[in-house]
Amino acid sequence: MGEKITYETIFARSFSRYDQKKLGYGAFLGCLLIALSFCIVFKPYLGPLPVLNMRMSMDVGLNMLRIMDSFSSEKLRGGDISSSMTTIVTETSSSEIEMVEESDTTGTNETISNGTKVINNKNSSQQKEMKTVCHVEESTEFCEMNGDIRVDGKSSTVFMAVDTMVANSSWVIGPYARRGDEEAFKRVTKWSIKSGVDAYEEAPQCDQRHNVPAIIFSTGGYAGNNFHDYTDIVLPLYLTSRQFDGEVKFLITDKNPWWIEKFRNILQKLSRYELVDINKEVNIHCFTSVIVGLKRYPKELKIDPSKSPYSMKELRQFLRSAYSLKKENAINMKDNGGKRRPRLLIVSRKSTRAFTNTNAISGMATRLGYEVVVTEVDSHVARVAEMVNSCDVMMGVHGAGLTNMVFLPENAILIQVIPIGGFEWLAKTDFGEPSKDLNLRYIGYKIKTEESSLIQQYPPDHEVLNDPYAVQKRGWYEFKSIYLQKQNVNLDVDRFRATLLRALELLHQ
Repeated sequence: MGEKITYETIFARSFSRYDQKKLGYGAFLGCLLIALSFCIVFKPYLGPLPVLNMRMSMDVGLNMLRIMDSFSSEKLRGGDISSSMTTIVTETSSSEIEMVEESDTTGTNETISNGTKVINNKNSSQQKEMKTVCHVEESTEFCEMNGDIRVDGKSSTVFMAVDTMVANSSWVIGPYARRGDEEAFKRVTKWSIKSGVDAYEEAPQCDQRHNVPAIIFSTGGYAGNNFHDYTDIVLPLYLTSRQFDGEVKFLITDKNPWWIEKFRNILQKLSRYELVDINKEVNIHCFTSVIVGLKRYPKELKIDPSKSPYSMKELRQFLRSAYSLKKENAINMKDNGGKRRPRLLIVSRKSTRAFTNTNAISGMATRLGYEVVVTEVDSHVARVAEMVNSCDVMMGVHGAGLTNMVFLPENAILIQVIPIGGFEWLAKTDFGEPSKDLNLRYIGYKIKTEESSLIQQYPPDHEVLNDPYAVQKRGWYEFKSIYLQKQNVNLDVDRFRATLLRALELLHQ
């Protein structure tokens, strides 16, 4: 039987074992080159792998940034502010998922220095950016949210409803612009802001969808005190909402109907939409943009034009428009030629820090050439605004009523009567400095001990009369109970005469 010659036999006879090994290696490399050539030629026609495509669809550009602005401790009315840690985070692009959290939040994958926790998942396929940016500042905290936002008034919770691999994050905020004041926040509802996997699963279905942004803010806190009405709510609300030019919806928590009525003109000027008492809402309201809390600057009645597109001058113009005020400038006596008397408004008070000799003050001012108006300001803002705007000079004892200086015409004069008790810092902070930004001329009149009603309540050698700073050291509430709540003023009209003459001089300039 003849030998069967196979391909392997011929191959073995033609080449040595060493040559066979070299030829095998060459064939393997050749196959690799051919496969690589096919990949290069046909790459434009190949789609992405299904598994990768699925992973890409799950990445969402979601940022949770918490920006802690550093500041020094400062005493505020009714409470102290403690210093805070500074964390500055640069906002990521729409292709990144980044969540930056302080130590009081939950859920992250990686921890870096100072308790800041970061998650990053980069994917250039995601175009739409969804983010939450929370700011903690000296006098306020607020969160700006963009995406699928769902507001549940029953639970006071705002959900970022995004299907994402990002870990859970939560933030609790009191939407009232006097951060650190524990007394004020006893009357402010706290809101939870949630994002991440659990937030997506917990988020309720939408009952009402809105095509305008929303702002959540509280009318609790010190609302009802005219000074705080403006510095804690009206001014911060103006700063936060003016950018929307009326195309914004207000969701009010801790809603006080009397406060809404008092400032109805302002609210209607800032928003074209019906107000929502969000605590009483059973429906889930959904938005693509929500701001929780209000912006404000640390100083009272202050807008920093270097950090804001707005100024106190623009606020005055806004208020003039809201209340249809006619008088733009105070009287100039030099141009007036004696045809009209300057109008003096004496702000009276019924209880504490009241003038006890208003008639004597009024009579002396009339003899100097003023047209005198004596009135107690109340909650009818439109009427008060018109009255104040008609005057050239406004005077009163330190108190919330002086906040109505915002309605005075340009170059008018504010005279603040400062009681005993070491009030200088408070008088300067609350009205002295803000009056300059309003383009008013300011005069402070510090009374003597003999002009205070406290001399009738305490012996001449008592520390209340001689060492008010010792009283201050025992706390705000003791200071307040004595110097703010027990004190009236009996002006020495002969001494005060020089102050009114100084105001006339300014009106001649």
